[in-house]
Amino acid sequence: MRIGMLTGGGDCPGLNAVIRAVVRKGEGQYGHTILGYRHGWRGVLTGESMNLSEDNVRGLLPRGGTILGTSRTNPYKTDDGGLRVLSILSRDRVDALIVIGGEDTLGVANRLFHDGVRIVGVPKTIDNDLSGTDFTFGFHTAVQIATDAIDRLHTTAESHDRVMVVEVMGRHAGWIATYAGMAGGADIILIPEEPFDIDEICDRVVHRHQRGANFSIVVTAEGAVPKEGTMELQTGDVDEFGHVRLGGIGNRLAAEIEHRTGFEARMTALGHVLRGGSPTAYDRVIATRFGIEAIDAVHEGDYGVMVALRGTEIRRIRIEEGVAQLKTVDGHLFDAASVFFG
Repeated sequence: MRIGMLTGGGDCPGLNAVIRAVVRKGEGQYGHTILGYRHGWRGVLTGESMNLSEDNVRGLLPRGGTILGTSRTNPYKTDDGGLRVLSILSRDRVDALIVIGGEDTLGVANRLFHDGVRIVGVPKTIDNDLSGTDFTFGFHTAVQIATDAIDRLHTTAESHDRVMVVEVMGRHAGWIATYAGMAGGADIILIPEEPFDIDEICDRVVHRHQRGANFSIVVTAEGAVPKEGTMELQTGDVDEFGHVRLGGIGNRLAAEIEHRTGFEARMTALGHVLRGGSPTAYDRVIATRFGIEAIDAVHEGDYGVMVALRGTEIRRIRIEEGVAQLKTVDGHLFDAASVFFG
C-alpha cells in the first residue's frame, strides 16, 4: 500500500515519535510505502510531499517539532478545497491517509472520510482537550516545562517581594494551568472553565501578604476570562478555523493586581516555549504506541477511526467520537488545586 501521512495544527513534542513509529512498522514489517505531506493540509492542497523511510526517521524519537512541518490550513475554506485534496491523493496513488492533529485537523479528516478517503486519525494537542482520549502526547511535556519555569519564578518572586503571573497555553481548557499550577505550588490558578473575579484574586494576594507571605504565584491559562463586567480584555484576529489568536491575559492581570493591591507584579508568558524541545519519556511512549496502532489500523483496513488512550490501553474509536466535544478540567481536580489558593 501507499500510505500518506500529515501533521496539522500547532506543533508539539512527540509528533516525530509518531512519524517514526508509523514508518518503522509500516515499511519495516508490513512493506508499505509511506509518503509524508508537508505543512499539514496545505501540503496536500499543493501536492508538496516527501518519501519517508526507515533511513530518514532515524534519530527522531527525542526530537521536538515535526519533520513534515505543519500549518493551520483548512481545505474547506476554499470552494474547491475538498476536490483538490481528493485529486492530489488520487494523483499520488495514496491508498490511505494517517492524519495527526487536534480537533480542527481531525474534523477535516472526518469530513474527508465521509467523502470517501480512507483515513485513520491520531490525536494531538498539548491542551489535552480532546474528549476521546485520556491524554494526548505533548501535554505532559508542556506541563513539565511549565512546572520547571514556575519553580524558577518562585525564587525571583520571593527575592523581590513580587506577584508573578505565569501565562500558559490553554484556549478553552485549563489542563496545563491546573497540572502545572498544582505541581509548581501556585497560589492562584485561573482556567477558562472557571471565570474569575479580579477583586477576589486581589483579596487573596493581600491575604497572603497579611499572613506573612511576601510573594504570590498566579498561573493563568491564555483562555481564562473574567466574570462579566469585572475586567476588560482585548480581542484578536482569527485563524482559518475561526479561533481568536489569544495572548495578553497575563499582562492585564499583572497590571490590575499591581494597581489594586500596590504590590509589584510581573508577567511571564511561556507561550510557544511549551511546544518546543524534546518530549518527556511518557510522551515518547504514548506517541510511539499511537503510531503503532495507527499503522495497524491501516494495515487491517479499519478506517474512520482515531487511536486513543483509555486507561493504560490504546483503543480505536470513531473519529467523530474523538472530536465530538471539548474535554474540560474536571471539577474535582480543580477543587483539589483550590485548597492551596491564597
